[in-house]
Amino acid sequence: MAASPDPASPKAGVSAASGGFVPTFKALWPYLWPKDRADLQMRVLLAFGLLVIGRIILVGVPFSFKWATDQLAAEMGAPSAKWLVITPILLVAIYGVMRVGSAAFIQLRDAVFAPVFMHAVRKLAHQTFAHLHHLSLRFHLERKTGGLTRILERGRSGIEDMVRLGLNQLVPVIVELTLMIAVLFWSFDWRYVVLLVAMVVIYMVFTIKATEWRISIRRNMNDSDTDANAKAIDSLLNFETVKYFGAEGRETARYDIAMAKYERNSVKAYQSLALLNFGQAFIFSVALAIAMWMCVDGIRSGRNTLGDFVLINALLIQLYTPLNFMGTVYREIKQATLNIEEMFNLLNRNPEILDKPGAPDLKVSAGEVTFEDVHFAYVPERKILKGISFIVPPGKTIAIVGPSGAGKSTISRLLFRFYEPSAGRVLIDGQPIADVTQTSLRAAIGMVPQDTVLFNDTIGYNIAYGRDGASEAEVRAAADMAQIDSFINALPDGYKTQVGERGLKLSGGEKQRVAIARTLLKAPPVLVLDEATSALDTFTEREIQGSLDKVSVGRTTLVIAHRLSTVVNADEIIVLDKGLIAERGTHEGLLERNGIYAAMWNRQREVAFAEETLKRAAEAEEPSVRVTLTK
Repeated sequence: MAASPDPASPKAGVSAASGGFVPTFKALWPYLWPKDRADLQMRVLLAFGLLVIGRIILVGVPFSFKWATDQLAAEMGAPSAKWLVITPILLVAIYGVMRVGSAAFIQLRDAVFAPVFMHAVRKLAHQTFAHLHHLSLRFHLERKTGGLTRILERGRSGIEDMVRLGLNQLVPVIVELTLMIAVLFWSFDWRYVVLLVAMVVIYMVFTIKATEWRISIRRNMNDSDTDANAKAIDSLLNFETVKYFGAEGRETARYDIAMAKYERNSVKAYQSLALLNFGQAFIFSVALAIAMWMCVDGIRSGRNTLGDFVLINALLIQLYTPLNFMGTVYREIKQATLNIEEMFNLLNRNPEILDKPGAPDLKVSAGEVTFEDVHFAYVPERKILKGISFIVPPGKTIAIVGPSGAGKSTISRLLFRFYEPSAGRVLIDGQPIADVTQTSLRAAIGMVPQDTVLFNDTIGYNIAYGRDGASEAEVRAAADMAQIDSFINALPDGYKTQVGERGLKLSGGEKQRVAIARTLLKAPPVLVLDEATSALDTFTEREIQGSLDKVSVGRTTLVIAHRLSTVVNADEIIVLDKGLIAERGTHEGLLERNGIYAAMWNRQREVAFAEETLKRAAEAEEPSVRVTLTK
């Protein structure tokens, strides 16, 4: 189906980022230089100006040493006079001012640029999060939610790391190198420039190669650390089992084996770091010694002064500190690049289901739902639905039943347009749902699912989720209709009671009533009950069923059920078997046919009778049990 990107989707304008730092930074640049934010663009320019000024001052700091040294050397051959000492003191003061000025410009640059890269972090995180909600159900079923949030989290951190390390360390070093090349060429000669460039190239090649080697060593160290911790946690969590089998020694030995592996890998990591630091110091020291030897030769020949000797030493020593961090910078920028690439890869993933260009909103008048010869398969090799046709008349209740795997829940997913039929059509009031916007379609349908998952918030928030902007009175009215208002009012915090992660502080029946209240608040013309009571016990099911019957009044209702006792009052029952409609009719009519439905009904009745018998027997034995315990 030809489709255009959803206008609400943030995907437009995002280009793929792969292949390293430069392509990733290129993809990130539109967020650091947003076309619609002139204020942020000005901050970028101002921050770069502050960066250059700060580095010019920093490179100028060694000149104060040179001038002070030359002045002191000149004074050594003249009679001492107190007033002459003011010049070196003034130069030392200038040195201090330049150091403070350089630090001030660096910090000011960071403060000016912070809103730029944090805006980029927020913008990309917002777009990725919104895009995740636009991706289709199949994508989310195939991916772990924790993995997606980790990609989002690492992507945010990656942007911050790339800006912090790349723009705050790598770019300043490049600017400083450029300025130093100019200084060396102006104050000395081309040989010093060649020496500096050769040293930096050899230094960076060695650093990158050694860092790549160390990454594999650190990975092994981290893996062995994770393995040791996992073994320790697993052993302590199974403390009683260890005691049962007297396996304390075995567990200690198992943990020690893991720690021995961690020890070996940690030693290699420290040794590799020592080698990296030594190699960097060796390369730099050799270049520094050559530069100073060249300067000494220049002093003897009269080309240079004693201050130049101090200058060349101070310039190179000043460069050593940022160069020394290049291994860390390279490793962290590489990791940040990978993290940002993962985020961009998510942004460049197309949703499976898209609205057609210019698709209108769904117009619901009566709420009639029609399935016309619908075929569907999650994978081509296994067909789920093989030509399903039925109509749910306005205000009527149609039930879909059948054995597991018959395709019952697939029908609700097709109605919500989580998937597209491979053939056939689904219509609401004569409008093919593939031709209307997904937002308007889902606004017209209410769902009470089998597994109600609530947000980790208050009961009131979860009920109000049914309709954005609902008043407190409307929330309470919906809860009252769902027969949960009295329960909520009996709680110490009432509607402000926290439900916990996934609503785990509530029972199954309470969660279902919250789901019913939420759907009532939404007030949809079409209602889907997807095995809404199959996870509940029989007693709770009977209570909830009364609420569901009230919800269904006056609405076009599609009930997908496993327990047949919940659909006996349906206007029509459709029996699915192996992707086909095997039987259809009323409850009484299907029992008279003595087919698949009747067989399922009889089996469930037998199970229910056995459960009831066991329950009565347990209740009858309970008093004698109490007497025995008392004695």
